[in-house]
Amino acid sequence: MLMKRNQKTIAAILLGIGLTAASLPAAANDLDVLGQFLEQNFPTEHDPIGNFIAENPAQQIEMQAAMAGPLLSSQSALIMNNKTGEILYQKNMNRVMPIASISKLMSAMVVLDGGQNLNEEITITSDEIDRRKGTGSRLAIGTTLTRGQLLHLSLMSSENRATHALGRTYPGGMSAFVADMNKKAQSLGMTNSRFYEPTGLDYRNVSTASDLSKLVSAASGYSKIRQLSTSNYSSVYTASGKQNYKNSNALVREGSWNIELQKTGYIRESGRSMVVKANVQKQPVTIILLNSPSSATRVNDARRIESWMNQRPS
Repeated sequence: MLMKRNQKTIAAILLGIGLTAASLPAAANDLDVLGQFLEQNFPTEHDPIGNFIAENPAQQIEMQAAMAGPLLSSQSALIMNNKTGEILYQKNMNRVMPIASISKLMSAMVVLDGGQNLNEEITITSDEIDRRKGTGSRLAIGTTLTRGQLLHLSLMSSENRATHALGRTYPGGMSAFVADMNKKAQSLGMTNSRFYEPTGLDYRNVSTASDLSKLVSAASGYSKIRQLSTSNYSSVYTASGKQNYKNSNALVREGSWNIELQKTGYIRESGRSMVVKANVQKQPVTIILLNSPSSATRVNDARRIESWMNQRPS
C-alpha cells in the first residue's frame, strides 16, 4: 500500500514538472527517473533522494521536486519575482544567445524615448524588404500607416517591416537608431547584450536571460508598450487591402493568463523564445524562455512553470 501511494505521489509530481503519467513504469523505475532529475539539479556527495525517502517518502519527494524547478525544453530560462527581485528558478541565465524579435521591445523604448509624433504617417518602402532572411510581410510596399500603428504591429504581431520603418524614420536614420538601442541597453546594465538592427532578424542581436529581465522591467514602465504588446487584434488598410493582425503569443490569444507585457521571438539561430511579465498563481513574475525547439514547447514550458509555481511552497 505504501509503495502504491508513493507511486501515485511521484506520478503527480513528475506530471507537474513535465513528465506524463503514461510514461511511468514500475515504482522502482519512477524513483530512478526522479532520482536522476534531482541529481542533475542538486548534486551532492550522497544519494539525493535516498535520505528523503527514509523518513517520509511522499512528503520528502514532493518537497524536493518542488525545489528542483520545472523541467523545461528551453535552453535558457529565468523566473523572477517582480516584487522582491528574487530569482525563483534559472537555467543558463547568463548564456549569451540570439534573441530575435525580443529586440523589438528595445526598439519600442527607443522610439518612445525619442518623443516622435505617433500620429505622423510613414510609408513602407522597398528599404523594408527583408533581404537577410527573406521573410514575407503583409505590409505591402506603398502602405501608409501612422507611427503608432507601426509600433502596434511591431509589438503585437512582430511585424518586421513595421519595426524597420520605425528605425529608418528615426532622427539620424537607422545608424542613429541602433546606436541608441545599444546606449539604452548599457544604461539598463545589460552588459551582455548587443544590437545590430531593430527587428531581431540579425542573429548578432544577442542577450542573456538575466539581461532580458532588466529589459522587461524597463519596458514595462512604458504604458504604451504594456498596452500594445498585450493587445490581441488590429486591423489596418494596406496597399493590398485590409489586413487583420493578432498577437504572436498564444498565451495572449487564449486569454487565460494575466499578462502585463510580452514579446515572442524566432529566427533559426535563436529558436523559439518568449518574455512575459505576468501574475502567475497570484505572484508577479517575469518569465524568460530562450531557444525552445518549437512554438508548442515554448508554450508548454510556460504552462509547466505555472504548474510548478502552484506546487512550490509559498
